[in-house]
Amino acid sequence: MIKTLLVDDERLARAELSRLLQAHPQIDIVGQAANADEALALLSQLDVDLVFLDIQMPGLSGLELAAQLDADLQFIFCTAFDSYALDAFGLNALDYLLKPINPERLAKALARFQTKQNDEPQRNYLPENHGLLLKFAESSRIVRLSDITRFESIGNHSAVYTSFGKSFLHSSLSKIEQRLDPQQFFKASRADIIRVSAIEQLENGVAVGSMLAIMQDGQQVEVSRRQVQVLKQLFSAL
Repeated sequence: MIKTLLVDDERLARAELSRLLQAHPQIDIVGQAANADEALALLSQLDVDLVFLDIQMPGLSGLELAAQLDADLQFIFCTAFDSYALDAFGLNALDYLLKPINPERLAKALARFQTKQNDEPQRNYLPENHGLLLKFAESSRIVRLSDITRFESIGNHSAVYTSFGKSFLHSSLSKIEQRLDPQQFFKASRADIIRVSAIEQLENGVAVGSMLAIMQDGQQVEVSRRQVQVLKQLFSAL
């Protein structure tokens, strides 16, 4: 099942999209929101695979909301205006549907989602004893993956927090994530990946619905609203 969230400030538009999606039994509509704030609140509570997003809404627009979504969350824009298409695809939207939504175009968008999911390559995760050559001040040393507690995005680079101190990798966080075992490392937000076993406690974060992961070394790492639910599920499964 594809767990789906509908976001549109017009109730009738949500009802029509819901009706069209009934023709696709793989779709499970887990929530509906009338604005960006409601959508963010639901995303912090629900496990969602796909979001249908209106663009013109009171408060944050759909484009602004999309920019706040986690990178691995797929979304499709639904709008009455075609002037936003370039901005939409600049945000890596899966598709862009014009209202009134054509059932055939909707089916193609859903097929694109499923193809993308099925085409995800089998990841070859690095073992815990894998060594990385890292530089600390004027010296370099081989650090095992098991000695790393956090990766933090710094532009096109990543800071690496180890038991020997802090170093840097000339690699983006997204590339690093592809090689890390999700049973060992957790993507707290777009900016941070942390070792699950190094989390000492969880506290309420600054943003509504977010949390702070307090690490064993005292670092405080914010967990995004959507990832809070994922983290809770991860701990409940341990």
